[in-house]
Amino acid sequence: MSAWLATHLVAAALLPPLSLVLLLVAGLVVQRRRPRLSLTLILLATIALYGLSMPWVGGLLLKSLEISGPVSPSTLKTADAIVVLGGGRRLGEAEYGGDTLNSISLERLRYAAFLHRASGLPLLASGGMADCGTLAESRIMQHILQSEYGLSAKWIEDDSTTTWENARYSAPLLKQAGVQRIVLVTHAWHLRRAVPLFEAQGLSVIPAGIQFSSTRVDTILDLLPTPAGLRDSSFALHEWLGILWYKLRTIVA
Repeated sequence: MSAWLATHLVAAALLPPLSLVLLLVAGLVVQRRRPRLSLTLILLATIALYGLSMPWVGGLLLKSLEISGPVSPSTLKTADAIVVLGGGRRLGEAEYGGDTLNSISLERLRYAAFLHRASGLPLLASGGMADCGTLAESRIMQHILQSEYGLSAKWIEDDSTTTWENARYSAPLLKQAGVQRIVLVTHAWHLRRAVPLFEAQGLSVIPAGIQFSSTRVDTILDLLPTPAGLRDSSFALHEWLGILWYKLRTIVA
């Protein structure tokens, strides 16, 4: 079993929805011997599932990760390059005849192309091939940039499988070209984890987030459980877990 797979299996067990399923199963297993404990575990799983599935709660959790607002055009003038981080692939898609980017990666790539056209800054695409498949994320990003945007990435970093490796493997490519200050393109909820990792590699970072979250309750629907609400909560908890893991690694090291 690869380290990447082991890490993701542990994360899946600690995060919803699997963590809530495990909590529910534990409640059912002890039902006969410990009925009060069983009821407590089942109620806890139910309440947590409802709460984490509310769009409002998902928005609050994502907002807690945001460290900046949208990047301003004037700030771009102080940068040397744009770095866009991959966020995943879809494997063997029949309609494309092979691997392609998932929606998260496409959203990031679209914004990176937008900033490139607004600033003229060179692009670095970062993302490897963590699981199976035929092409690294950054290679697919390069193909989409060329075929759909008429643009080209100056650098391709295709060995990374984690955010930490995105930073570790991108930094040498940038420094060899004299780049010191980068515009880092990723989702707003990912920047709290990503920015310090690039700064630890000696780069100055301008956060350029996308999809900033709302904490308003606009309608009653924001307080009802939805798949999108659970997805947002899972993204946020995954990020906080990743931040904690990197801090623990730093302490141990």
